[in-house]
Amino acid sequence: MAIKIKIPKNEGKRRKGRRGLPRDPVIRAALLVFLAVAICVSGVLCYFYIKYDRIIEQRFRSPVFGNSAKIYALPRTVHGGDKMDAREIAAFLRRAGYSDKEGESELGIFRLVRDGIEITPGPESYHSPEAAHITIQDGQVNRITSRGNDLSAYELEPQLVTALFDSEQRSKRQVVKYTDIPKVMVEAVLAIEDRRFFEHSGVNFIRMFEAGWIDLTRQRHEQGGSTITMQLSRGFFLTPEKTVRRKLTEMLIAEQLEQKFSKQQIFEFYGNWVNLGQRGSFAISGFAEASRAYFNKDLKDITLPEAALLAGIIQGPSRLSPYRHPERALERRNLVLDSMVETHAITREQAEKAKATPLKLAPPNVEASDAPYFVDMVRDTLINKFSEHDLNDQSYRIYTTLDPDLQKAAAQAVEMGIKLVDDQVTKMRTKKVKVGKKVETQVAQGPQAQVALVALDPHTGAVLALVGGRDYGFSQLNHALSKRPTGSIFKPFVYAAAMNTALDGSATVITPASTVTDAPTSFAYGDQIYEPRNYKEEYHGEVTLRYALAMSLNNATVKVAEEVGYDKVADLAKLAGIVSVKATPAMALGSYDAPPIDMAAAYTSFANNGTRLSPILVNSVRNAKGDVVANFQTDQRQVLDPRIAYVMTRMMEGVINNGLGYTAVRLRGFTPPAAGKTGSSHDGWFAGYTSNLLCVVWVGYDDYSDLRLSGAQTAAPIWTEFMKKAAALPQYSGMKAFVQPTGVVDVQLDKATNRLATPTCPDDYEAAFVAGTEPRETCDQTGAVAGFFNRLFGGGGEKALPPPGQDANAQDSQDPKKKKGFFGKIAGIFKDDKSTPPPKPPDNSQPAPH
Repeated sequence: MAIKIKIPKNEGKRRKGRRGLPRDPVIRAALLVFLAVAICVSGVLCYFYIKYDRIIEQRFRSPVFGNSAKIYALPRTVHGGDKMDAREIAAFLRRAGYSDKEGESELGIFRLVRDGIEITPGPESYHSPEAAHITIQDGQVNRITSRGNDLSAYELEPQLVTALFDSEQRSKRQVVKYTDIPKVMVEAVLAIEDRRFFEHSGVNFIRMFEAGWIDLTRQRHEQGGSTITMQLSRGFFLTPEKTVRRKLTEMLIAEQLEQKFSKQQIFEFYGNWVNLGQRGSFAISGFAEASRAYFNKDLKDITLPEAALLAGIIQGPSRLSPYRHPERALERRNLVLDSMVETHAITREQAEKAKATPLKLAPPNVEASDAPYFVDMVRDTLINKFSEHDLNDQSYRIYTTLDPDLQKAAAQAVEMGIKLVDDQVTKMRTKKVKVGKKVETQVAQGPQAQVALVALDPHTGAVLALVGGRDYGFSQLNHALSKRPTGSIFKPFVYAAAMNTALDGSATVITPASTVTDAPTSFAYGDQIYEPRNYKEEYHGEVTLRYALAMSLNNATVKVAEEVGYDKVADLAKLAGIVSVKATPAMALGSYDAPPIDMAAAYTSFANNGTRLSPILVNSVRNAKGDVVANFQTDQRQVLDPRIAYVMTRMMEGVINNGLGYTAVRLRGFTPPAAGKTGSSHDGWFAGYTSNLLCVVWVGYDDYSDLRLSGAQTAAPIWTEFMKKAAALPQYSGMKAFVQPTGVVDVQLDKATNRLATPTCPDDYEAAFVAGTEPRETCDQTGAVAGFFNRLFGGGGEKALPPPGQDANAQDSQDPKKKKGFFGKIAGIFKDDKSTPPPKPPDNSQPAPH
């Protein structure tokens, strides 16, 4: 029997509705909104995914960290007889990039043997691959052999100074591979920054929620929520703003990075990118650069406590700086060590031992190791010849003239000397002022003294050390290149022009024993009058040129220039490289400007047998394979006859041995043969040299105001400290007596008459003369009685130079305008060499106020 079922019309529609959207309008609307939002979000995610995928592809298409040219120092030379042991040489080679394992370094390998050390340069060495065996016995180099031949010396591989920085970013980094990062460094970073780095896919959601909860409850926690990959994505592609959008973008990029690169690659990027503080005006980027900056060692040699310190300061390089905040840095380092115990990277015993290790940091003196002013000059020199792009992209190697040991000595001398200057300046500015019923000590405000030091090899022109200011981080202005009035260090060129009369056919031959009157004088020049004054207006009467230079007498010097001819002095100075001089009376006292580096070059005319050498900073530029791209050489110019140069050297020896330089040089403990000249204008100067080293020091204010301190008080102590440190180095310890050229004679002269001394005139001195110009008559030809009174009163003869040990800056307590009496003449009291060059010669000729 058939059964018919009648289905209501609405029932079918109801069932159909169940297969589609719910009938409830609210639910239907919610579903539609959700679907729309999902589509929009997916679209946005796809858009940003594609966008950042392209950005990532573009960013990583070329090397992540561009190649960089590298600047190397002067090769260290080992000589037979040098005092050093094999381990010292090995340490030097290791710092230069050599290895003691075969095939580990393309620069070369070394091997410690029973009797010394064997050195084998590699294919990328600065040298041709010529091996050497250095035999050492009782701490001294006994023999150097190469291929069976004996060598007198052997150059070690030059050490890396720094990578040539990017002019826009001013950051420094040494790029290393993941395999070059020590395991202890990796473990320290992971323990404190991202413990699950090798497990998550770029974002550690569990850690993010934990960090967020702790932030909400305001409790302290040492780890943030960002993974290493997220930090990298933020640093490479995003701004540091803290917004939800940026955080989401950061997570998206992190996920993409994890898909494109291995964990090792990502950590390598991070290890070369991470910011680890500031050194001078440069940012320290990456672990390798930080290891060099903080510990002065290669990353591969880093220890557990050092690795923990670097890992710790990632969180806040400025706040946790071990130099400025050692307590914070130490606390953070120890926290990293505890974290490493928790991750089982180290044992508790290892952690406790590392915690007991004090902070052992490299000296914070940037000048001592980085030589930033020198590097700036190298960069400027090369940019004129090469494009910055070529230098860096082709990884050129720049081999410079810088001596790291001497640079360190220069930096330390400046650091010590500028503190001495600051103390003197503070003392001058300190006054007691009565405020009500109380007396208060007040220090007047004023500029801070600046400094420059330039050290050259006087026989090659190589700039061995250079400091351009007191703090490169504060100011990158290189004072070694700043033009300043040269003051009394110009005077030797006046006397050199006078000595030239022995050879240029002049009717009057002037010698060191010739006399000149030191007295107030007016000098006519054109329609103007120039009236120089000695410091404190003390005058010495008739004096020899030797004495006038040693005591830096202003009036006597201008008279010598007038006698020789202002034009001849100016021509000689310009030939020596002091191009700003004009043939005026004020020129004789150093009124015209020249930078310290130009004055150092000018003084090579005296120190290098009359031949001026232009300063040179770069020896060669080579490509990554070691092939020479360009060589550099100094320019040479004959300025003086070698005989004149030697006579001037002997006269400037008198400045240091008996004159105004005695207290600042000899009494401070520098004993090798040396010649030099103090100088004072608005600034303090000292220029001096030995047989193997020339150095010029300048001290002054940037605003051109008067330092009110002499060169003997400011620049000379820095010069002396530097030269003492240099003399202690093996490569500069052989400071010998100056070599006398053919055609020069030494004679003993009587101080009273400036004639040849005899047994009847025992009070004598030695002077050098161009052969044929020395005095011929003897002292006793004028009569013993006259000689006695001349010696007693100082009339007409060589004034007695101040006795050794007397203060070069001691001042006469008498009225300076009064003529010195009987006892004053016997004592030969020192006077400061405060030169009096006017800013605009010859309009103003009054001495600078004191």
